[in-house]
Amino acid sequence: MTETRDFWSRRKAAVQAEAKAEVVAAQEQAFAEQRGELEEKTDAEILAEFNLPDPDQLQVGDDVSGFMAKAVPDRLRRRALRQLWRLNPVLANVDGLVDYGEDYTDAACVIENIQTAYQVGKGMLAHIEALAAQTEEEDAAPEVEDPTSEPEPELPETPEVHSAEPVMISEIDDPDEAELTPAPRRMKFEYEG
Repeated sequence: MTETRDFWSRRKAAVQAEAKAEVVAAQEQAFAEQRGELEEKTDAEILAEFNLPDPDQLQVGDDVSGFMAKAVPDRLRRRALRQLWRLNPVLANVDGLVDYGEDYTDAACVIENIQTAYQVGKGMLAHIEALAAQTEEEDAAPEVEDPTSEPEPELPETPEVHSAEPVMISEIDDPDEAELTPAPRRMKFEYEG
């Protein structure tokens, strides 16, 4: 019994949805036909048909709600809204809290005919490859010694220490056999007088 009720309630809902869709489609078709007719007319004829004032001649306090009807073409609605925003000081003056209200193009710093290594979709790939090739060429080129330069004196190697504490090298004749021993920590005090 409940299955039949579910079936009929779903069927009834589907029929109602179809009826609503048909009404909406008919309204859209009527609006499309009306827009088509209005597109052929001039703005003055449309304003006379809807009994609307010229949007460019609107004054402070004039009612613009007539321009907001669905039947009025968008071009007339935009003209009326532009005039409204010019006339109304609340709408005309930006309060400074607009995030993107500034000019971020920085046109004063733009260099004419600027060239860049950036390529759309590739980034700076060609520039980086050229630098890598140049580096490889420099590494592959044999180093030529300058005959006028003097050879650098060789410095004795010092043992590397990886200890956190200071290290003293004991004095032994042979530096290779030197032992690394931690230096004692002592505090030194000086007294005046």
